[in-house]
Amino acid sequence: MTDGLDSDVASADDVAKRRDDVAARVRTHAGEMARELAVLQGGDYGQRTFETDDGDWTLKYEAGDVQYLRYEPSSGAEIYVVSSKQPPEPGPLERALEDYDAFVEVFNDHIESFEGLFDDAATELPAVASAAELAAERDRILERIREVATTMAQQLHRYDGEYGTYRTTVSGTRWELKWDGDAVSYLRVGGSDGTYLLSQYGPAPAPEVRRLVGDVGAFVSSFNEDVADLEADLARVSFETTT
Repeated sequence: MTDGLDSDVASADDVAKRRDDVAARVRTHAGEMARELAVLQGGDYGQRTFETDDGDWTLKYEAGDVQYLRYEPSSGAEIYVVSSKQPPEPGPLERALEDYDAFVEVFNDHIESFEGLFDDAATELPAVASAAELAAERDRILERIREVATTMAQQLHRYDGEYGTYRTTVSGTRWELKWDGDAVSYLRVGGSDGTYLLSQYGPAPAPEVRRLVGDVGAFVSSFNEDVADLEADLARVSFETTT
C-alpha cells in the first residue's frame, strides 16, 4: 500500500519557467501597446476595451506602462494575462494567448483608424485679441479709486483711531472701507462674499470695476455726509464750568 511513496514527484519547474518566459514577453508587448494607447488618448492613466470574436480584452495603463491586461472570453472566467500581482496559471494563459493575435489586430485597427484625422483641420487660427488696453484702463480707474480711498483712510485715522472699518450703503449695496493707519487695507462691495475693488492681493476683474465704478462717487458723498453730521454733532457739544 506504500509503494507510491517511493515514486518521484513530477517537477513543475519547467512549466513554471516556460509560463514566466511567455508572461514576460506578453507584458513587454502589452507595455508597447499601453504606451501607444496613452499617446493616443492622452493623460497619465486610462483604459480601453477591445472586442474580438472570442472575447473582450481590457488594457489599462498608468504613467505610460501597462497596469493590467484582462481577457474575458465569451464563456468562462476572466483571465488577467498581465497584472501587478502574479502571472496567470499556465492553462488560462494558454487559452488567452489563442486569442491574443486577434486582440493585437483589433488594437492595430483602432490605432490606424485615426490616420488622416487632422488632414482637413484648420491650421490658420484667428488672432487673439489683446486685453492690454482694457487692463491698463482698469488699472488707471482703480488707481484713482485708491487715491480717494487713501484720503478717506487718512481722515478716518485722524478721528476714528489707528484702524477700523467704515461702512455705508450705496444703492442698496453694502460698501466697506477698512483702514490701517493712513493706508487702505481693502475696499469691498457686497459684504463678505462681495467684490474687492481694492485689496492687497490684486486688481478686481474689469467687468466688476465697470459695474461698480459709477457708485464710487455716491460712496464718497456718503462718507462726506457722515463726516459733516459728526462735525455738526460735535459743534453742539458745550462745556460749562463753575468756579
